[in-house]
Amino acid sequence: MTVWDDLVGQERVSEQLAAAARDADAFVTAAASDVPPPEASRMTHAWLFTGPPGAGRNQAARAFAAALQCVSPDRALGGAPGCGFCDGCHTALVGTHADVSTVAAVGSQILVEAMRDTVRKSFTAPANGRWQVILVEDAERLNEKSANAVLKAVEEPAPRTVWLLCAPSVEDVLPTIRSRCRHLVLSTPSVEAVADMLVRREGIEPDVAAAVARATQGHVDRARRLATDPAARARRAAVLKLPLRVEDVGGALRAAQELVDAAAEDAKQLAEERDGKETEDLKAALGAAQGGRLPRGTAGAVKDLEEMQKRRRTRTQRDSLDVALADLTSFYRDVLALQLGSRIALANTDAEDALERLARSSTPESTLRRIEAIAACGEALDRNVAPLLAVEAMTMVLRAG
Repeated sequence: MTVWDDLVGQERVSEQLAAAARDADAFVTAAASDVPPPEASRMTHAWLFTGPPGAGRNQAARAFAAALQCVSPDRALGGAPGCGFCDGCHTALVGTHADVSTVAAVGSQILVEAMRDTVRKSFTAPANGRWQVILVEDAERLNEKSANAVLKAVEEPAPRTVWLLCAPSVEDVLPTIRSRCRHLVLSTPSVEAVADMLVRREGIEPDVAAAVARATQGHVDRARRLATDPAARARRAAVLKLPLRVEDVGGALRAAQELVDAAAEDAKQLAEERDGKETEDLKAALGAAQGGRLPRGTAGAVKDLEEMQKRRRTRTQRDSLDVALADLTSFYRDVLALQLGSRIALANTDAEDALERLARSSTPESTLRRIEAIAACGEALDRNVAPLLAVEAMTMVLRAG
């Protein structure tokens, strides 16, 4: 297994990154032996990974980080960096490598406070690895101040520092930042490629793998979760029943409330799993005895952690709602396909009876209005509209058509 094995349907990107990793390896080797590095290099100090949700932007960036930190002895025999087994690859992939720093949005934005230490670290030499790698998973969520901090670091990086920025599209990143990055575009993997990965890597039955890959339309992470998590399948099944439950005002409002409550419960469960451990770990690091009082002057650090956890819970709830909206969009897309007599394969074959019922009882124009209402709900959530208000507005349009 190499570090590129998790990049589903991204062969061209894998080849480009593998070539850059080989040139980066030659650069480090040349520097260590006082030999001039190769003049023509496919390696650069800043990369921008873009692509639709589920294409694997973060996975591609992390695989590249692992290849840059690869310490496999096979490299001395001509092997390519990125073996996937050595300590450098393993720790980079699981997120514990000392010289691979990851920044992700906790709330709706990446604040400058979250970037300051990372930017400062980017100007230092690698502690143990071959490169200092900074991976920004949600570059589209950089606010003005944090983006300016990144810009200064990308303009004049340290010799052995590499910035890896991930965003849905190139337009989501400041022009001054993207102009200093090498741009790689990832595409949505085919349904067949995702299904094959689930069979090979997760041991999923072929018919189940094909069904979830088709349902998620090439979204690798969601397909993996649907295939392995019964609770995720139950939530999706509940969402796909929503279009048949909005026939009256009361049903529309109840459906909206249940959808928001389910997202809140998802966020609560995830928070319970990690918030308590984070708080106890921080208190121990600050010197508090188990169950004892905090040392003087350390309460602020705990308060900061609690604020961060609160923002993360909000983000998790919004992410859960985004998944539900994607499922609803996919449902009505299938309805529209049936109404127009399209030959494209249906994504939600497990709800075919409901699809045919709605296709017969409505028009393509009303289906398009419903799809637009779902998109408007997502935009309202992005503007921090209260989730219940946004979802209620959507379900009322779904009812009216």
